[in-house]
Amino acid sequence: MAQRISGTPGTLGQQPVEELPRKAAETTPDNPWPLSLLSRNIKSYIDRMSAVWIEAQVIEFNRRGKASYLTLRDTDEEMSLPVQVFSSVLDRVETPLSEGSRVVVNVKADFWLKAGRMMMRANDIRPVGLGELLARLERLRRTLAEEGLFDPDLKQPLPFLPNRIGLITGRNSDAEKDVVRNAHLRWPAAEFEIRNTAVQGPDAVPQVRAALAELDADPAVDVIVIARGGGSLEDLLPFSNESLIRAVFAARTPVVSAIGHEADRPILDDVADLRASTPTDAAKRLVPDIHEERMDLLQARASLDGALDRLLRSEQAGLDSVRSRPVMAQPMTMVSAREEELAALITRARQAQRSSLIQGAAQIEHLRAQVRALSPLSTLERGYAVVQTADGSAVRDAAELSTGDGVHVRLARGRFDADVTTIHPDAPGPDTLD
Repeated sequence: MAQRISGTPGTLGQQPVEELPRKAAETTPDNPWPLSLLSRNIKSYIDRMSAVWIEAQVIEFNRRGKASYLTLRDTDEEMSLPVQVFSSVLDRVETPLSEGSRVVVNVKADFWLKAGRMMMRANDIRPVGLGELLARLERLRRTLAEEGLFDPDLKQPLPFLPNRIGLITGRNSDAEKDVVRNAHLRWPAAEFEIRNTAVQGPDAVPQVRAALAELDADPAVDVIVIARGGGSLEDLLPFSNESLIRAVFAARTPVVSAIGHEADRPILDDVADLRASTPTDAAKRLVPDIHEERMDLLQARASLDGALDRLLRSEQAGLDSVRSRPVMAQPMTMVSAREEELAALITRARQAQRSSLIQGAAQIEHLRAQVRALSPLSTLERGYAVVQTADGSAVRDAAELSTGDGVHVRLARGRFDADVTTIHPDAPGPDTLD
């Protein structure tokens, strides 16, 4: 806006044009710009802007004579833009435009000086065909796969019986009815937290993302279902939106995709933790069948009862076998046998003791006889005597005594004292006595 009008000096009111501020920031209440200068500066600035190719969806199309008007909306966010298009540009479009068409438009900003209004002008319009859409989706699918968003190891398992099921679907849609009805048929106590959103068009992506974030933050929700009952490729484009795909990948709660479109599957099917072919199929995968579970419980109970009965029978048979053994039938048999063995051992011990005592007594008598035979008393019993001097020494030789010595004489029974009166040194020894 810092441009100044060049040309012949003149006056504007009482103020020379050459004295106007060169920049918009330099204007003051006492030295303002005229409106025409501002408008020309705006137009000059906008005219320098380059044309740009944009992709959008046609939500309103009013065809008139020479100039027609389009209202374009962003494919992902709630933003729209009016665009003027001349008949010459529309005549070059091979496929007639209609509301809902996805297009790529070359637009250039234009500013009308007299009305002070800016308008986007379309220089070229190219409808995005089905083949181009599929090619874009495949490129995005490959890119996300290379980043690992479809890795099976990263997918979260669904809970066996969720506490509460989050459901994102269209308002009063058949998909909502199918999921809720079939889930309740399988498990009547199933609880739902339903968020109704747009499921096609430019409002679908922001609304589905907001509902996903809200349900993912709810700790009572154990699984989230995004459901729609099929549709054309263009209708399902929001479920291949990159921002939505990344939001599903980042969700902490398991996500089930139930778009119900076998051909040209949306990318949501690849990133979801579980893909259901239809909303009905999703309901069957969310909760178990109560009738099947009851039957499984009955079968498990019957199997457990049979196993327990067989175990009891086996243990009873083992117990009967143990009880039928002799030692259990007559438990005193073992004690009696040990008692007899103990009595026999006692008898043998006593006999051995008695025999040992007899042998010991005989041996003692034998030794006693030997001792008696060798004892000096035996000699004394035959009439011999032991003569001892006064100091107790035995007299073996008469020469050891003197006349008048006193001696002690010991006999077999008793003893006496005597005095030596006569000594016969040559008297015969004991061997010469009769």
